[in-house]
Amino acid sequence: MKNRFVSLFLILAGLAVSGIHSAALDGVIDLYKLYDNPEAHVSLKGKLTTADRIASHGYPSEHHYIPTEDGYVVGAFRIPYSHKLQNQNQKRPIAFLQHGLGSCSDAWILQGPDNSLPYLLADAGYDVWMGNARGTAYSRNHTTLSTENPNFWKFSWHEIAVYDITAIIDYALSTENGKDQDSLHYVGHSQGTTVYFALMSSLPEYNEKIKTAHMFAPVAIMKNMANPLVRALGPYLGHQGIYATLFGTQEFLPHNDFVMSLFFNICQPDFLLRPVCENAMQTLYSGGRVNMTAMPDAMATHPAGCSTDQMLHYLQEQQSGYFRRFDYGAKKNLLIYGTEEPAEYPVELITSAVHMWYSDNDAMAAVEDVEKFASRLPNKFMHHMLDKMWTHGDYALNREVRKYVNEPVIAIMEEYEQKNGGM
Repeated sequence: MKNRFVSLFLILAGLAVSGIHSAALDGVIDLYKLYDNPEAHVSLKGKLTTADRIASHGYPSEHHYIPTEDGYVVGAFRIPYSHKLQNQNQKRPIAFLQHGLGSCSDAWILQGPDNSLPYLLADAGYDVWMGNARGTAYSRNHTTLSTENPNFWKFSWHEIAVYDITAIIDYALSTENGKDQDSLHYVGHSQGTTVYFALMSSLPEYNEKIKTAHMFAPVAIMKNMANPLVRALGPYLGHQGIYATLFGTQEFLPHNDFVMSLFFNICQPDFLLRPVCENAMQTLYSGGRVNMTAMPDAMATHPAGCSTDQMLHYLQEQQSGYFRRFDYGAKKNLLIYGTEEPAEYPVELITSAVHMWYSDNDAMAAVEDVEKFASRLPNKFMHHMLDKMWTHGDYALNREVRKYVNEPVIAIMEEYEQKNGGM
């Protein structure tokens, strides 16, 4: 079974290499572009953005393009106020939500206004921002690089942390509503927690810009992770070598506009073939825990894109058992970190109030790893999920996410606001 996983993954890696790099290498034919004749395409509907989906429910929505210090331009979506409250002329506390690996801002709004955290926060009086990491569907721009240039994909989640997240935080706090505020509330899921830990330990001054932080399925130490694919691939891709070299620094998987658009249109709520998509999801997800109305929308917008270096970085974490910087190999590590091993993140410097939300049935964030990591945090609050079956994806798609997670999170934010004079 292990050999099957490895073979499949390396085949995918090979396909990614040929698909991504072909356009960037002189004299190499890009077969996809050769046969990608726009005149032969069936006309497909335009893809809805996060802003479109928000606006369809009557909420004000904004799409912002935010430059980072290292030249990327990341997309962020905003619900500035609630149309139900008409509170646009009042100062609203800011909440910033960051997605996980291979995901995007669409993940936060899948369950609609009655259950999804951004809508509930807006209705509670918050100015809500949803970030998108570089390389995802909404953050594929750079001041000098095309996505077809391999250098565009030369980043792991460390760069997302210190460049993308800082840029969005500073941008949100610089708006008209944010300019009199010096801090905000943060919510991250999976990689959204990893980048928080990396940022707050690398640039500890940013702890002062956080009111409360909520880590859904926190991923940092990964030694006890149960995911079988990660455990199978770790020995091959979690160390510097030929496999990691072949797999690294490219988009995973190569983006195919036609296929993604076709699948998106099949799963759209008002499309004739929506029942086909729904039936497929019913086959894959049973047991009544998943909101099956939301699932097709998830499939229509995911995966949203990432760099293979992000995946390599996680596999390195799983192999080492540490939470540390990207491993470039002994020679380059010496140049960058001054040591042959990559530098470990000084997480004791994370002084902001961190709420850890974790569960027994999470294949990506093992209880032992979460609690071991949390023991090093000076200001943490542990929320061990009562639902023993709660999984890694339940934070987005569980039918009872409002009761188990979203309402408790908002209550913690509200308590902070009340104790600190409303801002």
